Amino acid sequence: MKKTVLAIIITLFAAGLIVQASDLVIESKTQSYAENENKLKFEGDVKVTVDDLKVVGESADVSMDENQKLDTATFYDKPYAYEVKKNKKREVKANILKMSLITKVVKAQGDTQSIVFDGKTPVVVINADEQEYDTKTGIMTATGAVTIHYKELETFSDHAKVKTDKNGDLKDIELTGNARIKQQGGNDSFADKFFYNANTKILTAVGNTTSNAVMEDGTKLILKSARQEFAQDKNIFNASGNVRVWYQDYYAAGPKIVVYPNKEGKPNEVYFTGRSSITQGVRTIYADKIKMTMKPKDFHADGNTRTVIKNIGSGDSNNNGGMGLGL
Repeated sequence: MKKTVLAIIITLFAAGLIVQASDLVIESKTQSYAENENKLKFEGDVKVTVDDLKVVGESADVSMDENQKLDTATFYDKPYAYEVKKNKKREVKANILKMSLITKVVKAQGDTQSIVFDGKTPVVVINADEQEYDTKTGIMTATGAVTIHYKELETFSDHAKVKTDKNGDLKDIELTGNARIKQQGGNDSFADKFFYNANTKILTAVGNTTSNAVMEDGTKLILKSARQEFAQDKNIFNASGNVRVWYQDYYAAGPKIVVYPNKEGKPNEVYFTGRSSITQGVRTIYADKIKMTMKPKDFHADGNTRTVIKNIGSGDSNNNGGMGLGL
């Protein structure tokens, strides 16, 4: 027989217990109290409700602190937790779930998966070794082999932090440790840290950043720098700090660039500002500004230009391969 109200358990097993959440409800097929462990134990179709948060599983126990107040509920055997706010739903699956009845923090351990739904559509899917979700702040942290699917983005990292607002809408995503982001079309980026703001739709990468963009013909535009920023709405890319660009036989370098797309949305025009250079074969051009175009493949240098061509000697061993007037 199910016992649906926690007050009944308190009366039977822990006289004088003070409950801090008046809407806390626990249901199960059997319930018992282990005095030596100071735990309430539940077996069979366990269901716990705390405000908007619900957890279901096959077995669970609730520990109590030294003052005999409810502390942490632990669910075993692949439990399932979910929270519904308006049209948004967040669900968490794991081998073990721990829920603080005081702070309302849910910790998931072992093969964890979190999904945020907008209606019936999954918006964010997170897999990790461990996840922790604070129902009060809307912040989720994940550690260990973290993968995130968000719309057309797929991410990989050692750690991640996902923040949502009070309505369950995504605010931002932060990735750290061996971070990588894949986008539709085969484009991918690597960095020490990524930060994505869902409101501005700007993706920022910091530290040892590398981006690979696949062109229509399958060739790659490779870009390395200290910092990179991608404005998703405008499809405009910025990079700064020891910027280096490789495209076919072009190699260009400078302090700062802006990349604009073509009509198909592929990067097509790269504008270097600050003293920059572009190399093709044995020729290197230095200038204050350089425009490099992928289609048609071309470049234009402007401002204090200087050209250096290597190894143009005549090949005459008598004059050490140098160039002269024959005097």
